Amino acid sequence: MGTCKEKPEKETTAIGEEEHNKRVLVAFAFWLGATILVSGLLDLFAKGLPLGFTVPVLSLPATVSLILYYAAILTAAIYIGVVGLKELVLEKRFSVEFLMAVAGLGALFLDYRFEAATVLFLYCLAEYFEGYIQSRARRTVEKISKVIPENARVLSDGTEKSVSVNEVEPGTVILVKPGERIPLDGNVIDGFSHVDQALVTGESVPVPKKVNDCVYAGTLNTTGVLKIAVTKKATETLVSRIVQLVVESQKRKASIERLVDRFAKIYVPIVIALAVFTAGALPFLVGGTFQTWFYRSLILLVVSCPSAFIISVPATIFIAITIAAKRGVIIKGGIFIEKLAKVKSVVFDKTGTLTLGRQAVHEVRRVDISRAEDEAITYAAALDQFSNHPIAQAIVRKAMERGIDLSKVKVTDVVEVPGKGIVGLVNDKHVAIGNVEFMRELGCDCTEAFEIIAGDIHTAVCISVGKVGLAAVCVVDEVREDALKSIRALKQANIKTAMLTGDKTEIAKDTAKSLGINDVYAELLPEDKLKCIEDMKGKGGLVAMVGDGVNDAPALAASDVGIAMGARGVDVALESADVVLVKDELSQIPYLIKLSEKTMVIAKQNIAASLVVKLILGALGLMGLTPLWFTVASGDDGVTMLLLLNTLRLERIK
Repeated sequence: MGTCKEKPEKETTAIGEEEHNKRVLVAFAFWLGATILVSGLLDLFAKGLPLGFTVPVLSLPATVSLILYYAAILTAAIYIGVVGLKELVLEKRFSVEFLMAVAGLGALFLDYRFEAATVLFLYCLAEYFEGYIQSRARRTVEKISKVIPENARVLSDGTEKSVSVNEVEPGTVILVKPGERIPLDGNVIDGFSHVDQALVTGESVPVPKKVNDCVYAGTLNTTGVLKIAVTKKATETLVSRIVQLVVESQKRKASIERLVDRFAKIYVPIVIALAVFTAGALPFLVGGTFQTWFYRSLILLVVSCPSAFIISVPATIFIAITIAAKRGVIIKGGIFIEKLAKVKSVVFDKTGTLTLGRQAVHEVRRVDISRAEDEAITYAAALDQFSNHPIAQAIVRKAMERGIDLSKVKVTDVVEVPGKGIVGLVNDKHVAIGNVEFMRELGCDCTEAFEIIAGDIHTAVCISVGKVGLAAVCVVDEVREDALKSIRALKQANIKTAMLTGDKTEIAKDTAKSLGINDVYAELLPEDKLKCIEDMKGKGGLVAMVGDGVNDAPALAASDVGIAMGARGVDVALESADVVLVKDELSQIPYLIKLSEKTMVIAKQNIAASLVVKLILGALGLMGLTPLWFTVASGDDGVTMLLLLNTLRLERIK
């Protein structure tokens, strides 16, 4: 379904061929390993077992051993060599396969049968291990798309029928029963259920879904029946786009990856030329037999294999990207991993980023402190339950938090005046909620109520009962639960924080102070935010900008790394940002920076370890101090396996 099932034929063929090659190499590894074991035992038997008595030397075991060696080495080397020749001819580069085939056949030419078989055996084993590590990362991405149902229950004219998800158009109504995965993105139009969104957002607890809530393809409906109006085609769902972005992230290479590629293109031909010079010229220049220097040239060829540092760096970065994807964070390329590791300042938008973008009751100030707060909240919420205004909804939520049962309150004659307030009868008493102008129009005596909120920076409304002021309710934009924790984590990592907002200066400073943010820039237009980002970039260190992905696009684009909160504006965020938090969790930001820093440390460790080992083994090989099989085991395939194991440490980062 979606992107994963509709890859271009050429790409699918390439992946199929790669998997086929891996399976063949695994078969050769077992074949070579068995040959080395059996042939070694036959050689031992032919020469007489060291058991204190003589066994006649038999010609048959030695002959069988020879045939097995030649059969195993030639079949493996020819197959590996053909793969290497294809890359040499088509891609104009010396591949690991080509170099290993030459080394194996060269050792066989010198009658080093055990060495030749061992070289190819270790190579096949390392290739299998490498493929296994990379497949783990790839399966993480593929798993996301494979769980999506191929068919959807479409409701039409009161009937239900199964239709391929690829044929379902936006606007179609589908039915999803408990225990089934949701096949397409959409909005709930009927029903209530808890949906497990771990596959997409990384949330460990199922999320309640009611009418008008959005749901994503691939998520699991756990409890109730849902009717969903489809909003996206199969190829455009959030899951499909996540898979596509993670796969495409490999194309956006970090500079360290490009450096390794350029280095390998220069390094390999030089070492091959040195190996040819060793075999052809050194017997004449320094003495010694051709066989000795040819053998040492094979060691140089094996040492020159660049697989260890060519494979380990992109593998390290891709594994980091897939680990982040499992947590509901989409990183659009290795270049952004590299940039995140160098970030020195993180700039946050306020509304919708540090805050939820919705009002919450901050304080209830009573005129007569002997009267309970719940009395004022009950009167206000009784009327506000009939309003969609953000302040009204905040007061109703406060009543629900306090367990106030509004169904027991009698409410009549409700009238709402947009921009001013709401008035009606609550338990036959005249009740009004609104601003000072509204209260004056109604003839309510709210002088004392407004005096107690005079000069307050927060938005406030007055509650009057019987046309006399009872209390004032102050509301603020609700701060995200994990915002304070995230800011603290960033400061502990010596990363500066700043806040950009179009809100009033006093409100912005109050929010920043409560969170411990260093710098505040308030009352800004979009172009002002852009200028602030550009100014910060000139003060040293890279700058990351965190916004909601909708109205912060210019600032996100101007920053070194744009991080978008994706839950409310997934489409825009996926297009405009470099990193997308599918689930709006600010705690992911310090984690991402830590993951990126560790990724770059491991990548550099892998490069350094690979080059040091190769230089040492190359020198020892030229001096004749290391055999060919040991060079393969410790110098290339062994180092490759160790470096890939080193990369897996990224999964332990919390």
